[in-house]
Amino acid sequence: MKRLVPLSGAAVSLLLILPLLPLIFRSIAHGWRFPDLWPQQFSLRAWAFAFSSGAGTGPALAETVIIALMVALISVVVALPPAQLIGQHNFRGKGLLLALIALPLLLPPFAALMGLHGLFARLHLTGTRTGVILAHLIPALPYAIFILAALFARLDRGYVAQARSLGASPWQAFVRVTLPMIRPGLMLAFALTFLVSWGQYALTLMIGGGRVETLPLLLFSTLSAGRNDLTGALGLIYILPGLIILALTVRK
Repeated sequence: MKRLVPLSGAAVSLLLILPLLPLIFRSIAHGWRFPDLWPQQFSLRAWAFAFSSGAGTGPALAETVIIALMVALISVVVALPPAQLIGQHNFRGKGLLLALIALPLLLPPFAALMGLHGLFARLHLTGTRTGVILAHLIPALPYAIFILAALFARLDRGYVAQARSLGASPWQAFVRVTLPMIRPGLMLAFALTFLVSWGQYALTLMIGGGRVETLPLLLFSTLSAGRNDLTGALGLIYILPGLIILALTVRK
């Protein structure tokens, strides 16, 4: 039985790594055409072009990072009050509130996107980074609220009460006692909402209107152009944050 555990772990790891292999080979392949099972020759030209100024990878990557960081930061900050309310208190209408928070995750994405585009157009937010950030908050914020609410529900409020009895103000108790206790949940919520924003394509395309170019948009345009080698290189760059966050999580 003990031997099966490492074997099962290796099998799962192989299953997770397997989808990356075609991207790796595609990024260094030149002249790999169907139905050939192996590339005709290998080349690093796709990688060289991906990091050149003409590819636009640098600006698209920077735009994606800025938007994802802003979405993650705003999501965590905005999620704290409702998460604490939901996690530590029982009140009438709590179930309805939870349903409303989860509603953006349950609605048909395309229908919700069309309604959101009409609203943002009236507010002159289409084609702007601000509009894209606000749009990304819609699918990201529920995850942050649910993660932090579950953490607040398990939080021992006796420490906060003890701090208050020693003369700490509500704000001091929150900063010095509550925040350190929920730090792992904050990091998890930040990482997850960052990845939610990082992976958005349709929202960025519709709200950004092509003026806000992120890495998913650049990747899709490269794929549509038939540049399979460049698509492989950009695809590996695109999945890098997820791998880094996974590695950091496993390490802890």
